[in-house]
Order: sequence, then structure tokens, then C-alpha cells
Amino acid sequence: MKIALIGAGSWGTAVAGLVARGDVRVVMWAHEPQVAAGINEQGRNPCYLTDYELPPTVSASPNLKDVLDGADGVIFATPSAHLRSVARDASDWIGEGTPVLCLAKGIEPDTGLLMTEVIGEEIGHPERIGALSGPNHAEEVCRGSLSAAVIAAEDASIAEFFKATLISSVFRVYVSHDVVGVEMCGAAKNVIAIICGIAAGSGLGDNTLALIMTRGLAEISRLVHARGGDPMTCMGLAGMGDLVATCTSEHSRNRMFGVAFAQGTSLDEYQERRHMVVEGAAAAVSVSELARSLGVDAPLTFALDHTLWHGGSISEALERLTDRFPTSEFYGIDE
Repeated sequence: MKIALIGAGSWGTAVAGLVARGDVRVVMWAHEPQVAAGINEQGRNPCYLTDYELPPTVSASPNLKDVLDGADGVIFATPSAHLRSVARDASDWIGEGTPVLCLAKGIEPDTGLLMTEVIGEEIGHPERIGALSGPNHAEEVCRGSLSAAVIAAEDASIAEFFKATLISSVFRVYVSHDVVGVEMCGAAKNVIAIICGIAAGSGLGDNTLALIMTRGLAEISRLVHARGGDPMTCMGLAGMGDLVATCTSEHSRNRMFGVAFAQGTSLDEYQERRHMVVEGAAAAVSVSELARSLGVDAPLTFALDHTLWHGGSISEALERLTDRFPTSEFYGIDE
């Protein structure tokens, strides 16, 4: 079996290692020819997870047609900002019935579309597109640490196909039908992780971090509910699981950016230094837009959006949040 994996960042590289077992061949698409060359010649990604030795059944190419030709399944692992253009370029070579899995997390600015919806607009037949999410840092997955994820798809056979492709004794895979809930959790948790990083970098303690994560989970639940998903999804791997991992780990680029931002590093400086996209920074804008369009109260997201993109200060954001009068803990979900 051949799986085409579109993207050669850290998470794409880790997932390639999970999939390439037995008689499964993985062909990765790398935007940079030197990355493809490094994977083919040294068996390692020269830019991401450089110490991780990929299985011998993994190869790479900068040519989308070659990667997708004859693929039995397609996995998109490109950053959310580039997903639409890459999916459009790939659409001519993806068969109408080919199962597709999306690893990207985010909400498209202006349209408010989730990542599976973006892919669906470009390649057609959205019912065959699933989403994977969960508390997984690529660095730990590569080391074989026990991890788990959830795959959501409207068509149960799509979820089961990719579950069988990815599951192992150290990577557990659960399935769900709630694509909206799983994707909303994956997009919004990055925003909360940056805020936790800012709090930690500002010297605030565990009480504050617990408050941010808990109220952040309630905020995400309101968004999921308003978007048509199941708020209970927020209690699972894609919600609480991913939120805890992303808000507390040194592997989380979103949390670590928040720490650096609190200490005076700009977003551009951080991304240039780490050679990684901070997905939560862009999500602060798109999640804010979506929340306002749905009439959802999202104070944490609004505060980060104002601070990162509209010249607000950290102290001003904190003042905005603490000036709010607490209401019912679970408002906006049962109404």
C-alpha cells in the first residue's frame, strides 16, 4: 500500500514514521528539494527532527504528481496558512474515492472554514475527508512514547481506514463522527496555549495557568456548540487532552512563543529563529472572527487577538479579563 503524505514538517515526519510499517510505503511531499534529498539520501529530515531515523520505506519528492500517483490514501500535514493552495495544486492527482486525512489545525480567515472544509472545497467529495487530533508532540511520538489520537470522519469507513493505517502498540487511535468538534478543539487550543505561555513568562503561577486552561476549555466548548459540534468532544483527546499537552509542554511552540513574547520577543523574531509557524497566532484572528460571527463570547481569544495584532499590551489584556464579572460557569452551551 502507498500513502502520500503532503508536508515534511515535524509532525508530518513523525506521522510518516508511524505509517511506514510492514508493506506500507510512504512518499512525502517536501516543498524544499533539499529536504526531499536529505530524506532520500540520509533517511532523515535535515530540517525537522533531525535525529530521527525514518523507516526505509519512506521516501520524498518535491513533485506533487509523483507523490500522489497511485496513492491508496492521502494525508495532508501542511501548515494551515498554506493548506488551500497546496490542496488546489494536488487536486488533479487525487482520485475521487481516495481516503484523505487532515493533520492541519486551524480556521481559515475570512471564510471561517475548518481545515477539512478547505480541502473539500479544493479536491471535492468532502465526505471522504477525516481529521486527526490529540495530545501528540512529534518529538515524543518519534521516541515511541505511548500516545493517542482521535480520528473524526462523517464516513466511518474513512476513520477506520486511517485508524488501521496509524495504530500501533504505542500509538492508540480512537474514532469519532464529530468532525466539527474535533477540528474546533484543535484550532482553538493553540490560542489558549499562547496565553498560558504569556502567563508563565510573566511569572504567574499554577493557579493562574489552571484558571486559563479551565476557562479556555469552557470557551472552546461554546465555540464547538455554536458551530454545530458536540461539546462533550471537548472532554476527550482532541479537547482536554490536547489542551493540557499544548498548554504545559516545553515541546509546544505555541506555549513557548507565549513565554518568549512575555519576555520581549516578537512573533516574527520567534518564527524566524525556530523555523516554525506559530499556528495559535493566526488562529487568534480567525477564531475571533468566527466567534463574533456566531455571537459567541470568547474573552481569552479576543484578548490575545488584541494583544498580538492590534497593539494591546499584556497588562491591558489582563486588566480586560479581570474586570469581567464572573457569570455561570457553563454559560452559552445549554441555552
